[in-house]
Amino acid sequence: MLRYLGAFTLASMACITPVFAQDEPSRIVATTTQASDLIRVLTADLPPGTLALTALMGSGVDPHLYLPTEADIRAIQEADAVFYSGLHLEGQFGEVFANLSNRGIATHALSEPVERAGYIIGGFTLSERYQNVADPHFWFDPRNWQMSATYATDALVQLLPDHRGPIEENAIEYAATLSTLFTWAEQAMAVVPEQQRVLVSSHDAFQYFGAAFGWQVRGLQGISTEDEAGVADIQQLVEFVMEREIPVIFVESSVPPDAIEAVQEAVRANGGRVRLGIQTLYSDAMDAPEHYGGRYPGMLISNILIILESYRCAGIDLTIPPVPEELAEGLPAELAQPDCAVID
Repeated sequence: MLRYLGAFTLASMACITPVFAQDEPSRIVATTTQASDLIRVLTADLPPGTLALTALMGSGVDPHLYLPTEADIRAIQEADAVFYSGLHLEGQFGEVFANLSNRGIATHALSEPVERAGYIIGGFTLSERYQNVADPHFWFDPRNWQMSATYATDALVQLLPDHRGPIEENAIEYAATLSTLFTWAEQAMAVVPEQQRVLVSSHDAFQYFGAAFGWQVRGLQGISTEDEAGVADIQQLVEFVMEREIPVIFVESSVPPDAIEAVQEAVRANGGRVRLGIQTLYSDAMDAPEHYGGRYPGMLISNILIILESYRCAGIDLTIPPVPEELAEGLPAELAQPDCAVID
């Protein structure tokens, strides 16, 4: 069970969001695909015209490197509330966010309740400016994401008090969905023999995922894609893959494949064999909202199926538990019945 679930409660916000008249829609800006998906879920049943959501980043966009456009800055400055991931994930937004408090615009870092509860993984270096910083990919543990959902629910109720009922009902339903998701994910990721539970990918985005489900994680780049992988990084990962006899390594949807493909080529050049995953993993960005991987549960399920089916196609004997019926709607056929021949 999720460590944060049980009776659904809404904590009082330390910073009260101003309430605006509903003559026009409340304007909300969400930076990442995860943030915008969460706002859509919680406000799905509100009457048309209640709010206007501006989602800044789309599928495949790397939030570490994303530079806000003039239109983005204008939307943020005109917003009633801004929801963002935090922990320096939106690395180019620092100055923009710093100026918002002077304008009286409510900002909500979805990582805040997770950090406050002490579930953040830290001790990383992003740059000379940012030393000993936290891993920003907290959402890859569904228990953390539930904390963010509760936090966002409270903020939305403060912004839209006349719509408390449907917002909180959506939140309760979403909590149940995340509970089901975590239970299935925990069972699914355990089907790989323990000594083979190693996830190697383009950059170090999956530490929370690994901690939640008992997998060792190794990324070619650091926690930020601003850190470019050099020859020494590639060689170290090649040695690791060969020593551990890792059968599959993974490309991420928001990171160019060149570097991880170089690892595969180097392993082969040294007499080893490693394959690429049957598809790219979602890391810093999800899919477009209309796709299965564009919703948080679908994103996580897609990643798990890609990992496990890639291991199965590479010769690891395992049986994957079926995706719960309530989470399987829209599951792509290539994930439900993958073709092992696509692995190189």
